[in-house]
Amino acid sequence: MVAAGVHRPGPLKQQNKAHKGGKHSGASQRRVGGRVSVKAQPRRRLRDLSRVDRRHQALQLRRQSKEAVLAEKRSLGSRDGPPHLVVLVPLHSRAAAHDTLRLLQSQDSVVVRGDEGKAGGFALLCPRLKQRWRFATAEAGDLHTVLDLAKVADSLLFILDSADGWDSAGEHCLSCLFAQGLPSYALAVPGGTDLPPKKRIEARRKLAKAIEKRFPEAKLFPLSTEQESSLLLRHLATQKQRHLAFRDRRAHLLAYSAEFVPGQESDLVGTLKVSGFVRGQSLDVNSLVHIVGHGDFQMSQVDSPPDPLSLNPRVVKGAKRSQDMEVQDDSVNGMCEMEEDIKILMKADPNKQESLQSEVVPDPMEGEQTWPTEEELQEAEASLKENRRVVKVPKGTSKYQAAWIVDDEEDNQEDDDDDDDDIDDDMMEEAVSQEGDSAEEEEESAEEECETMTVSECLRDDQYDEKVEEDEQMLERYKQERMDEMFPDEIDTPRDVPARVRFQKYRGLKSFRTSPWDPKENLPRDYARIFQFQDFSRTRKHLFRQIEKGETEGASVGWYVTLHICNVPVSVMESFKEGKPLVLFSLLPHEQKMSVLNFLVRRHPSNSEPVKAKEELIFHCGFRRFRASPLFSQHTSADKHKLERFLRPDAALVVTVYAPITFPPASVLLFKQRSNGMHDLIATGSLLSVDPDRIVIKRLVLSGHPFKIFTKMAVVRYMFFNREDVMWFKPVDLRTKWGRRGHIKEPLGTHGHMKCHFDGQLKSQDTVLLNLYKRVYPKWTYDPHVPEPVPWVQSESTLPLQEVEME
Repeated sequence: MVAAGVHRPGPLKQQNKAHKGGKHSGASQRRVGGRVSVKAQPRRRLRDLSRVDRRHQALQLRRQSKEAVLAEKRSLGSRDGPPHLVVLVPLHSRAAAHDTLRLLQSQDSVVVRGDEGKAGGFALLCPRLKQRWRFATAEAGDLHTVLDLAKVADSLLFILDSADGWDSAGEHCLSCLFAQGLPSYALAVPGGTDLPPKKRIEARRKLAKAIEKRFPEAKLFPLSTEQESSLLLRHLATQKQRHLAFRDRRAHLLAYSAEFVPGQESDLVGTLKVSGFVRGQSLDVNSLVHIVGHGDFQMSQVDSPPDPLSLNPRVVKGAKRSQDMEVQDDSVNGMCEMEEDIKILMKADPNKQESLQSEVVPDPMEGEQTWPTEEELQEAEASLKENRRVVKVPKGTSKYQAAWIVDDEEDNQEDDDDDDDDIDDDMMEEAVSQEGDSAEEEEESAEEECETMTVSECLRDDQYDEKVEEDEQMLERYKQERMDEMFPDEIDTPRDVPARVRFQKYRGLKSFRTSPWDPKENLPRDYARIFQFQDFSRTRKHLFRQIEKGETEGASVGWYVTLHICNVPVSVMESFKEGKPLVLFSLLPHEQKMSVLNFLVRRHPSNSEPVKAKEELIFHCGFRRFRASPLFSQHTSADKHKLERFLRPDAALVVTVYAPITFPPASVLLFKQRSNGMHDLIATGSLLSVDPDRIVIKRLVLSGHPFKIFTKMAVVRYMFFNREDVMWFKPVDLRTKWGRRGHIKEPLGTHGHMKCHFDGQLKSQDTVLLNLYKRVYPKWTYDPHVPEPVPWVQSESTLPLQEVEME
């Protein structure tokens, strides 16, 4: 029985919809009870991790990276790894390296061994600490030696002067090393003990302030006693190693000893047996090897001789210690090597060996096609009759270029709605005829002005010879660079040659940014000799992925091997005997083939001399050294890039050359050789891409002056000098320096005057411009043999020019 007064809902009670909480993460988690599907777990694993799990994962990653760094430190210089290679670089003429070497050799309980064929090189073995070092010396003025040793060095030891730090030669050396890539380094200051204690502290404080900008967070190590030298060695052994990308992905070694076996056909070419420790990656006998400064070669065999720098050497009975230092001669090592047989690790397989072919042999019949059928010929004739258009083009013009030439009928179909277009043409001709005499006089004066401009060109091109002094040539280059800055790409229209003939390879573009340009059109014959990737980035990622996985087979890192290199000229062995370092790098697949390389560089602030495009420069790209004549172009994200005639000091430019393929990242240094043999650093940067389809466009600007100005019409002169040139360039749009746009309506008279229409009234001070474009390509001047530069200190002296060249 229901109590009285209680309300009971009737059949018409409002029923609200239940709340749908399925889209909320909280409701979904409560609904599924924490269960996650197997397929969705890998994708959302990082997102679904709790805060405790994320902290634990970060802790594991930090621990793994720390263990990797410690493992690298332990392996370097240990029994299983290569010796710790330290290169001494004196940065001042008063900083003597032999005092530092003598201090390092005077360590207690170490074994000192000298290198074969290397002046001043030696090795330190410390069995108690289970460490071994190898030291080499490179003078700051010897540019090639410093850069070659820095490519393979584990650590650089800079020797500074206690008062000045480094001189001008040391500054030049540091600039090159920083641009190439600096490995781990340390700063040592020998001497200074003859100064009083107060002056010694003051000199140390002054030197620390001087190096603060160049070497931030660097520590100065005094080097006057044996205890200080032991502290320096400990620092070199325990500091974190800095990696260089171009060497970590390739096997490389510094020659410890070398032997040349002449060939049967000639004594000038033979087999070079190079012994050293493998670094970087595993070395495969079937890959190619690059000897820095000498070229690419093949290997026939890899041997495993006994390690000459073993931490547990065999000591001959009767050998005595002298001054707590054990010295073993090469004769003892020779006896040890006689006792053990040399093992052959690998022999080259002709089926798997990389080829030395660097260029494509073009086939002149490659572009030929089979004869078409009759049906195809009939269809082609029918389509030509429908779309045939007769256009007058210069000789050698392609179909793609002819498509840009607009007919007169198409140009006449434009509708001009402005009132200014109703101006009578008779009034225009009358205005021209009234000024006929004055126009002829002005044309003659303009002709004289043009002749004076062309005389300077003729003087520069025809009358300059070897007897002209270097100062006059430099002055002429400064003038050209200044004129290019003031009037970019502007040239004078020739008077002796018709403009339609002189500029027949150029074309006009409606828009430089959006107008299409076929990258495969009218390619030069040199493009038939190069290689091109279908997808360069994909090939690079595939190779680097194989290197990371360690799929390459061969001699492992740290092994002491002997490489048998085939067909090596005897000059390589001669340079090694002279004391030059012999540095070898293994090549990745395709790195011996020629292609078009693009470098992104910036002008070095230490050099301000003008550098013109297509001028021969010296490139240090990664582990390569070569000479080439590059192009300079703007660095933009568009599909076309404007040519720069000079290397700009205020912007990053792209340098394009023909060179062997190199997979980035790789640093690049550009040098220019002086007449006295010294190399000046002019630009630094990195490898941007390997892309023959990068379009570099040269722009020419023809200028004219408004003669009669109406509201939106004007008579322009001095751009052309005959009626036919005006008709030829009629389809190309015009612009002015003050931002007006226009086009040519028709020629007036026979002396190159033309009636032009613009989108606004011109000013009398304005200049009318016509832009023409042409694709350009670099010159094939690649030369892998770069002459040794004159030492930097010697070139600064006042030696006569002939005397330096003879040396």
